[in-house]
Amino acid sequence: MVWQQIYDPMNSMWVSTLLAAIPVVVMLVGLGFLHMKAHLAAGAGLVAALIIAVFVYNMPAEMAGKAALMGGFTGLLPIGWIVLNIIFLHQLTEQNGSFKVLQDSLSGITEDRRIQLLLIAFSFGAFFEGAAGFGTPVAVTAAILIGLGFSPLAASGLSLIANTAPVAFGALGTPVITLAKVHGYDLMEVTAMIGRQLPFFSVLVPFWLIWAFAGRKGMMEIWPAILVTGLSFAIPQYLVSNFIGPELVDIIAAIVSMTCLVVFLRFWQPKKIWTSASLRGKDVSASEVKPPQPVVQHSRSALIAAWTPWVILSVFVFIWGMPSVKTWLNSIFAPAFPMEGLHLMIEKMPPVVANPTKEGAIYTLNLLSATGTGILLSAIISALVMKYSPVAIVRTFFKTLWLVRYSLLTIVLMLALGTLCRYSGTDTTLGLAFANTGMFYPFFGTLMGWLGVALTGSDTASNVLFGGMQKVAAEQLGLSPNLMGAANSSGGVMGKMIDAQSIVVASTATRWFNHEGDILRYVFFHSIALATLMGLYVTLQAYVWPFHLMVN
Repeated sequence: MVWQQIYDPMNSMWVSTLLAAIPVVVMLVGLGFLHMKAHLAAGAGLVAALIIAVFVYNMPAEMAGKAALMGGFTGLLPIGWIVLNIIFLHQLTEQNGSFKVLQDSLSGITEDRRIQLLLIAFSFGAFFEGAAGFGTPVAVTAAILIGLGFSPLAASGLSLIANTAPVAFGALGTPVITLAKVHGYDLMEVTAMIGRQLPFFSVLVPFWLIWAFAGRKGMMEIWPAILVTGLSFAIPQYLVSNFIGPELVDIIAAIVSMTCLVVFLRFWQPKKIWTSASLRGKDVSASEVKPPQPVVQHSRSALIAAWTPWVILSVFVFIWGMPSVKTWLNSIFAPAFPMEGLHLMIEKMPPVVANPTKEGAIYTLNLLSATGTGILLSAIISALVMKYSPVAIVRTFFKTLWLVRYSLLTIVLMLALGTLCRYSGTDTTLGLAFANTGMFYPFFGTLMGWLGVALTGSDTASNVLFGGMQKVAAEQLGLSPNLMGAANSSGGVMGKMIDAQSIVVASTATRWFNHEGDILRYVFFHSIALATLMGLYVTLQAYVWPFHLMVN
């Protein structure tokens, strides 16, 4: 029998909203205040979600269990598969000493920690976001930063803050392409609208990143480099999104930004070199910073060997992100498994959708086309280039698997929680609470996107979840549907840094296990503040700078 979602089970939106928030609150309080280990906090949140779904929303218990199981599978593939293999590559480069050579080469560009952050966390991370998304940029940049000697909290938190502005066009434009495809937006129009929202923040975020690390004075000392980094990313981001399309926005902008910064540093260097690797102010991980080692000059052949694994990684990630490659690989092997008892057994109801719509629940085992598989192949090829024996490669892989076992468990539990919230309708109850805000809707609609990513860990998933509601609400209020569809995606990027999945990826990449709560507490303010600014900016677009005046 088909089960229809109910969004106000208590006949009071205030009470229903409070009850719907309980699972998320349980997990966040467990992580941020009770200092629970991440997998225990996620498990507690999942138990709370099951109780709310079954006893408050009257979801059949078997359906609730299958929804959680579906989310767990999704946590393993694609998310956990990316984390496992990027740490595997890092382990290989660290064991043979090539990662130390890489660190020295980056320090050779600049020893200033602030500029290293601009180059690695922002620009280099944006390239991986554009090519792969789904946790890859945080995993890569956090691992490199911790290797350069940054404190675990700095490497984790700053990688998360930096991975915001590129997210809406991540994985070759997947979030916005999905938004248009699922909810009937015009792809180029909504892409262009996002391209009129994010460039402002692409300039702001590098300043925000360095302010968070080094304070206002430390930021102002290198403002020319920050401005070059931000503008050289924002301008291509605007041009590509408005005149070409969503697929290559981040990749082109990231390459231009990295190139401009490196060239600029040939003519300009800060008067004072910032050598501290800890966060300015309270850094609970400062004691774990390793004393800086002198930078060693290496031969050209050693530098090429050190960079080769990361070049191979970039090539494979880019190739695996291409839609044509994914389609071809899926044609070879991508069995689909409808979740019996869940697939097409749940109906979304108005006002979330115009008409009752059945929810699909098909798990696709797209192992070949998964980004993590491309990363695994790049790691194996890199290992052979580094002259590892097959036995040593296998041994290192299983050593890495043991190293990240709790992180993988956490990701499984958190995705189970997020998926259960989606199928039970509790996340929609939270979204409707934002939608009932009348003239303030441009602001709160943007925060709805932020909430969607914070809950699901994905801008794509948030667009699927709330993109239809944004369209319906905008039409009812006389606003531009494209404006609010874009706001859902643009607001969502600010939720990326606090979603539990990204925090676990960061803690795993930096080997700062069981400190997910510390990372969450650090980035939470930055996430809220930036989301608020995005909401205000969208409100200005809606009422002060009407969207139609900015259309090409």
